Amino acid sequence: MRATHKVTLVNAVALQGRSIVIKRSIISIAIGLSLAGASCFAQQNPPSRGREITKLYTEYCAGCHGADMTGGSGPSLVDGAWRHGGDDSSIAASIRTGYPHEGMPALGNDFDAPEIRALVIYIRERAASFKAAHMTYNAPIPGATVHSEKASFKLEPVIESDLETPWAIAFLPDGRMLVTEQAGRLRIIDHGKLLPDPVRGIPAVYGGEGGLLDVVLHPNYSRPGNDWIYLSYGDKSPGGLAMTAVIRGRLRDGAFVDQQPIFKAPESSYRVGGQRFGSRLLFDREGHLFFSVGDRACPGDEQDLSQPNGKVHRVNDDGGIPQDNPFAHRAGAVPSIWTYGNRNPQGLTFSPITGALWESEHGPRGGDELNILLAGHNYGWPLITYGMNYDGTPITNHLAHAGMDQPITYWVPSIAASPITFYTGNRFPQWKNNLFLGALAAQELLRLEIAGNKVVHQEILFKGIGRVRDIVNGPDGYLYVVLNAPDRIERIVPVDVD
Repeated sequence: MRATHKVTLVNAVALQGRSIVIKRSIISIAIGLSLAGASCFAQQNPPSRGREITKLYTEYCAGCHGADMTGGSGPSLVDGAWRHGGDDSSIAASIRTGYPHEGMPALGNDFDAPEIRALVIYIRERAASFKAAHMTYNAPIPGATVHSEKASFKLEPVIESDLETPWAIAFLPDGRMLVTEQAGRLRIIDHGKLLPDPVRGIPAVYGGEGGLLDVVLHPNYSRPGNDWIYLSYGDKSPGGLAMTAVIRGRLRDGAFVDQQPIFKAPESSYRVGGQRFGSRLLFDREGHLFFSVGDRACPGDEQDLSQPNGKVHRVNDDGGIPQDNPFAHRAGAVPSIWTYGNRNPQGLTFSPITGALWESEHGPRGGDELNILLAGHNYGWPLITYGMNYDGTPITNHLAHAGMDQPITYWVPSIAASPITFYTGNRFPQWKNNLFLGALAAQELLRLEIAGNKVVHQEILFKGIGRVRDIVNGPDGYLYVVLNAPDRIERIVPVDVD
């Protein structure tokens, strides 16, 4: 059984057409993960590869650097002043080899490599908290002017009450707006008014982080016969398990009719619990539908091409499989898979300049990622990651490996990266083709400047006014933002400042 899983993993990684040699240590980790994912009777973290990091810091580091890392007999670890380099590799080297002549002992014999990586993450988390406590960020109320680096703007309310955990929005050609509520309701906003009755006929949904999720229109919605609306949701099996599913239907007299399944995994692939469903929907110019399926907290499934979770998929508009999909003709593989090794992707968008497919992904504790997705590529989770488990235990010190793509950028500490979109409107010429990213845990809206395939600058436009769940270019050229806690929809409009 172990040998079978070992071969499966090696074949999966080698599918990219490159000759890849995987170190024995990574293979052994992968075998354990694959076996865990095969049953997945309970949601779980990847196996811990070391001790809980806060206890290690208290035992080995706090005596010199202080319990809060602000310094003692040793220097502060949170003020940004580093004698021997402040990048991750330099900090790891300082921990591992030390500087005994300066009073910093070598800890390489006390900490293993994954624990050193976890300690770097922990230091980064505490430094970010220290910085946040000593900075001010825009936290605008509706109507208040915000002065950002390149434009001044304000938030205008669209709907500020009567929504329950809105997840996504889509604009109909007649000016109405569709809103998904995670509890399982599809709502309609008719020219600024939220209709009291939800759309009838929406399928029952599985709760937790599932529920009713994304909504998009067919790219040719206005043409006769193409008035399809696509929904993703957490689907519950008769046995009480769940998996992300996608359907389409038509809106007729307040009901969702003519429903057709677009993606529904076999029941054997359904997993226990309510974590990590994905689940962003996106059409390309050729009419293919891309959608993401989170790993469902089943470590190992992400690297298994016979499982749908931990992947981004691509299908035709009717759910059929494009013949040029990377695994469409591979026996045993889910033919809709476009990329694998993805943890919990909740943002998908195409660059208006290069046409590249960008993805944002919830990482573990530390290591949220922004990726460019290429057909058939492996993005590494959970074999490589910049993060650690949420319980403070290490996952790995492997940040990169041959045959596994690196993120374009990543965030440590985690911000809970969720929706992304490139701004394509004309109301903010200063923001044209900038990438906007929403964060759940950090409650941030970020503006990212992109040059080629690199992020060259980031700005936090606002922070602390709610979890940013969706960002959409409106037909009026404004950006629309869906916020949770409190639940509402705002649009961002420019303010002229003399």
